[in-house]
Amino acid sequence: MKNSTAERHDLIRKVLLLLVFASAVIAFFYLDLGRFLTFDSLKNQRNALAALVQSHPVGMMSAFFAVYIAMAALSIPGAGILTLAGGALFGLTTGTVLVSFSSSIGALLAFWGARFMFRDFVIRKFGARLKSIEQGVEKDGAFYLLTLRLVPAVPFFVVNLLMGLTNIKSRTYYGFSQIGMLPGTLAYVYAGTQIARIDSAGDIVSPGLIAAFAVIGIMPIALRKFSNALAARKVYRGHRKPKQFDYNMIAIGAGSAGLVSAYIGSAVKAKVALIEKHKMGGDCLNTGCVPSKALIRSAKLMHEAKHSRDYGIARVQTEFKFSDVMDRVANIIGKIEPHDSVERYTQLGVHCLQGNARLVSPWEVEVDDRKISAQTIIIATGARPLVPAIPGLADVDYLTSDNLWSLRELPGRLVVLGGGPIGCELAQCFSRFGSTVTQVEMMPRLLPREDVDVSAAIAKRFAEEAIQVATAHKALRVEKTADGGVLVCEHEGREVHFAFDRILLALGRKANVEGFGLNELGVTLSPRGTVEANEKLQTNFPNIYVCGDVTGPFQFTHTAAHQAWYAAVNGLLSPFWGFKVDYRTIPWTTFTDPEVARVGLSEQEAKERGIAYEVVEYGIDDLDRAIADGTARGFVKVLTVPGKDTILGAVIVGAHAGDTLAEFVLAMKHGLGLNKILGTIHTYPTMSEANKYVAGVWKREHAPQRVLRLAQRYFAWRIA
Repeated sequence: MKNSTAERHDLIRKVLLLLVFASAVIAFFYLDLGRFLTFDSLKNQRNALAALVQSHPVGMMSAFFAVYIAMAALSIPGAGILTLAGGALFGLTTGTVLVSFSSSIGALLAFWGARFMFRDFVIRKFGARLKSIEQGVEKDGAFYLLTLRLVPAVPFFVVNLLMGLTNIKSRTYYGFSQIGMLPGTLAYVYAGTQIARIDSAGDIVSPGLIAAFAVIGIMPIALRKFSNALAARKVYRGHRKPKQFDYNMIAIGAGSAGLVSAYIGSAVKAKVALIEKHKMGGDCLNTGCVPSKALIRSAKLMHEAKHSRDYGIARVQTEFKFSDVMDRVANIIGKIEPHDSVERYTQLGVHCLQGNARLVSPWEVEVDDRKISAQTIIIATGARPLVPAIPGLADVDYLTSDNLWSLRELPGRLVVLGGGPIGCELAQCFSRFGSTVTQVEMMPRLLPREDVDVSAAIAKRFAEEAIQVATAHKALRVEKTADGGVLVCEHEGREVHFAFDRILLALGRKANVEGFGLNELGVTLSPRGTVEANEKLQTNFPNIYVCGDVTGPFQFTHTAAHQAWYAAVNGLLSPFWGFKVDYRTIPWTTFTDPEVARVGLSEQEAKERGIAYEVVEYGIDDLDRAIADGTARGFVKVLTVPGKDTILGAVIVGAHAGDTLAEFVLAMKHGLGLNKILGTIHTYPTMSEANKYVAGVWKREHAPQRVLRLAQRYFAWRIA
C-alpha cells in the first residue's frame, strides 16, 4: 500500500512539473519572446541595455543570470545570442563567468528534470539493453560528456536530456559540463565584445571556428590516450623493459586460442613462440570436442541399430566392447592430431616449446630453465573441469571430461552431475551404450541457458530413452560404498539418494589462471575467476593479451579461435591500431540427439533485457527430409524485430541443427533478413529447407492483408 501511495505521489509531482515546463514553453512562444533573441535585436538594443547595466549593474547581472538559467533549464533556443549578449553587456571576464555558471546550472536543472521525468520509464522499458551503455558511462562518462560539450555541432539541450537518462553522477555532469563548455563560451563571449564589428551570427559560426572546435573535440580522446599511457606507466613500474626481444609474440597454451594466435602471427611473418606444457591441440582435440563427438557417433549407431524397425529393418544384431569404442575415439584423435602438431606449426615458422611457462615480467617468460622475451604475450591457457567442494566427493573415483577418455569399462550405473551441454551429451551417450543413467541438475530444468521449450524437447527425448532426469536437486554429499557410491541430494526439503558405480562431473569449467605467474605479476582477474580483458582483449598490462576459455565470456572452441584473431592482430599492430572483439553473432551447439543450436537472443534473454520481439516457428516434423530420415522431431524458432524481418536470434532443435544454423549466423552477421532467406534457393530435400520454411511462416504472418483483399477482388473481376 505504501508503495502504491508513493508511486501515486511521484506521478503527481511529474505531472505538475510537466505542466510547469509546458506552460513556460507555451508562454515563451505565445508571447513571441524569441523576437528578443535575435542577432539584429541584440545589435539594435545594445546601447540601451548597456546603459541599464551601467546604472543597475547588480540587478542586470542577476536578471541575465536568472534568464540564462531558465532558458537552459527549459531547453529554449537562444543560448548563442544570450552568450553574445553576455560579452556585449558585461565584457569578457564578467560575461564569461556569468555565462559559464548560468549555462552549467541550467544544464544541471534540465539534466535533473530529464532524470526525474523519464529515467524510471526508460529503465523499465529498456533496462537490460542499457546495461552496457550504463557500464560505459560509469567507466568513461566524463570523457564522453567532455567530448560532447567541446563539439558545438551537438545541440546543448540534447546533451542535457540524454545524459539525464544515464547513471552519470550529478557532480560529474556539472563539473565536466562547465569545463567542456568553457572554450565555446569564451569564443562566443569574446565575439560579443566585438558585436559592433559583426554583421551576422554566421560570422561567428564560421567553418574555421567549427574546425577549431572539432580540434578541441579531439582533446578528450587525446586526454584518454594520455591517461592510458599514465596507467600503463604505473602498471609497468618496477619492471625493466628489455632493449631487444627474442620474439614479436609469445603464446602460452597450444589449444584453439593459442594455435590460432600463433598461426596468424606466423602468417604475417612475425617471429612467434608457442609454449605448451602438455599436449598440442589442448582440450578440444584431446579431451573435449573431438573425442566427445566421436563417442556420440558410436552411441548414435547403437541407438539406430536398436531402433532398426523405424527404418523398415526387422532386426540389427549388434555386439561391441566398450574398450573398442574408446580405442576408436583415441584413433580419431590420432588422425586429427597432425593438424595441431609441433611438426606442422614448426613448418609454418612457429617456434614450439614444450615445458612449463612462467611469466617473470610483462615481456619475459621462463620455460623450465630458459628465459625468452617478446613485445606481445598472449595468455591462452584454457580451462579445466570444475570440481565442486562436495563432502565425500574426493573419496570416490569421480570422472570428468578430462579423465573420462581413459575409461575402458562401461559403468552399469552412471550418475551425471550437471544438466548443461556437456552433461546432456554424455548422459545420452552412455545411456545408448547401455548404462543406467541418472542426470542430476540443481536448476529447475536441463540446459538452463536455453528457452523452456528447448529444455522440454530434450527432457522429453531423454524420457523416451529411459534417462532418469532429476532437476531441482541440490547435491549435498557423496557417500562411498563397496560397489561405488551414493549421491545425496536435497529436493523439496527432503534428501534423495542416487546410487552409482561411477559419477561424472559436468558442472562447467574453471579458468586456468594459477601456476604460471599471473598473480605474482599482478594481472587482474575478474570476479568470475577469469583473466580480465578490455574490448581489445588486453589485460591491465597493455602488451599482455588474453583469449579463449581463460577469459570467456563464451567457452567454445570457435569463440577461442575468434578471439585469437583479435588478440594476435591487436598485439602485433599495437600501439598503432586495434580492433574491438565482436561477439554479436556467436553460435553454439549442444550435440544431443536432437541437436540444439543457437545464435543471438533467446526468448528468455530478450525478456530479461526488455527487448521487444516477435517469434516465428516451424515444426521440423513437417519437413520432408526429416520425415525420410526418421528424424522428424524438433523445430526452428526465430526472434525478429516487431514488424520487421530483422533477425534477433534463432534456435534449431533437430537433426544436424549445428550445420543448419550456419545460414542464420551468416544472415545476422551481414544484416540479411528472413525475406532474403525466403528468396534463396535451397536444395530439396535437405534439412536446410527448414530455414526457408520458417521464413515463409514469417512472410505469411506479415502478409499485407489489404493488398491481398484488393488482389482477390481483381482476380475475381478478371474471370467474371
